[in-house]
Amino acid sequence: MTENTPTAELSKVGVSIWLDDLSRDRITSGGLQKLIDEKNVVGVTTNPTIFAGALSKGNAYDAQVAELAKAGKDATGAVFEITTDDVANACDLFLPIYESSKGFDGRVSIEVEPGLAHDTEGTIAQAKQLHDRVARENVLIKIPATVEGLGAITETIAAGISVNVTLIFSLERYRDVINAYLAGLEKAKEAGHDLSKIHSVASFFVSRVDTEIDKRLEAVGTDEAAALKGKAGVANARLAYEVYEQAFTTERAQYLLEAGANKQRPLWASTGVKDPSIPDTFYVVELAAPEVVNTMPEKTLDATFDHGEIKGDTISGTYLEANKVLDAVAAQGVSYADVTEQLEREGVEKFVVSWNELLEAITGQLEAAK
Repeated sequence: MTENTPTAELSKVGVSIWLDDLSRDRITSGGLQKLIDEKNVVGVTTNPTIFAGALSKGNAYDAQVAELAKAGKDATGAVFEITTDDVANACDLFLPIYESSKGFDGRVSIEVEPGLAHDTEGTIAQAKQLHDRVARENVLIKIPATVEGLGAITETIAAGISVNVTLIFSLERYRDVINAYLAGLEKAKEAGHDLSKIHSVASFFVSRVDTEIDKRLEAVGTDEAAALKGKAGVANARLAYEVYEQAFTTERAQYLLEAGANKQRPLWASTGVKDPSIPDTFYVVELAAPEVVNTMPEKTLDATFDHGEIKGDTISGTYLEANKVLDAVAAQGVSYADVTEQLEREGVEKFVVSWNELLEAITGQLEAAK
C-alpha cells in the first residue's frame, strides 16, 4: 500500500476503499492488483451494469463463451457461469486482505438478478446458489433493500451468508435493513452458525439523491431552493451514519456483538459526481468517517488519488446541520418520501434494463460462437 497519498490518508481515517467495477481484463492484466498496491483498494463491488459493460468490450470472454455455447448453455446460464467465475477469481486476489482484516475487507460483491427484487423466496434461493457457486468465504451477495428484499436479507444472513444490501435511499428503510440484519443474526445464532464469520454492508446511495432533489429544487425556482442544491445527498448520508452509530449501541445489538457478531457497516454507493459544479471528490471527502466503506467508480478513485483533500472525519458531529438541510428542502415543498420511493423504483428498473442488455449481448455471442 502506498503511503502519504490522499487514498492512504482516507484509509487512515477508517474508510475502506472498494472499487465499483470488475472485468476479466482487470483481473488478468494485473490492473486490479495495481489498484490494490498503489491506490489502497481493499474490495470490489459489481452490478448488472458493470458486467454488461465488461462483456461488451474486448475479447476476454470469447473462449468461455465458446465453451458455454458448445455445452448448450442459454444466456441466463452463461451469465451465471461467467460472472461467478470473475467474482471467484477476484475473491482469490483479495484473499490476503480478507484474512489480514479479519473479514472486514477483501470483499467482492455479486448481485442477485434484479428481476427478483420483489420476490423474497426467489432472492433467498438465488443468494444461496450464488454463494455456493462462487464458493469463497469473502464473497458478499447483493440483495436490494426493497420491502420484499428485507425478508430475504434476514433469511440469507440466518443461513450464515454475508450480504451487501443495496439500493438504500431513505433513513427509514435503512433502519429496516439494520433490523433485518439483526433478525438474521439472531436466527443464525440459534442455528449454531459462527457469527464472527457473517459480515454485511448497507449500501446507501448518495449522488442519485442530489440529482433528483436538485432537479425538484430547480423547478421551485426560489433563491432559497437554489442555495440548497448539492447539499441533500451528503446530509442524508451523514444522518445514515448517525442511525448506524445509534443502532449498534442498543441492548439487542450489543448482545449479538458480545456473541461474536459484526456491525453492519455503512457503504457509500453512487459516489461519482454527476453535477459538474460540484468537486469530483465531493462524495469522498465529505463522507469520511471510521468504519465506512466508499465504493468508487475508477474515475472517482483516480480523482481522489490525484487531488483529494482529505480532511479527516467529516461526518461525526454534523447531524444537527444535516437535519437542518433536509428540513429546509422539505420547506421548499420537496417531498423526501416521494424522492426516495422514486429512486428505489428507478434503481430496480435501471438494473433490470442492464440485466436484459447483458442477456442480449450474451445471446448474440453464444449464437456467434455456434
